[in-house]
Amino acid sequence: MNIQIDFRSDLPIVNQIVEQIQHLLSAGKLKPNDQLPTVRALAQNLRVNFNTVARAYRILDEVGVISTQQGRGTFILEQPPPETSEHLRREALQAMARRYLVEAKRLGFSREQSLHIFQATEDEETTETNHRTTGE
Repeated sequence: MNIQIDFRSDLPIVNQIVEQIQHLLSAGKLKPNDQLPTVRALAQNLRVNFNTVARAYRILDEVGVISTQQGRGTFILEQPPPETSEHLRREALQAMARRYLVEAKRLGFSREQSLHIFQATEDEETTETNHRTTGE
């Protein structure tokens, strides 16, 4: 499981962990019944406080993404209901949007400039995709 923490981000570390696990799940990189690292192991790996990871796992447990079984470990639950999956996908997208805007602001861009660059990049990507699919 590849989780990267940005210690310079305005987004709390707990939220970064939750969002990245949700993203890995929605992207299919984590599947039902996959075992997550122990709280202690993930905390050591990320070089964060044990309680930070424990809080992230608790949040994921409360929304029905994971289940911790005493003595066995922490596992991704079976496929969540469609409304939960959609909620997780939407939260992951909102988190990416927040990170984009925070980083753009950190670089000195206004909200309007950031949105303009985003739209221009999207237009370029659409053009490139069309060229790839039509073979031009």
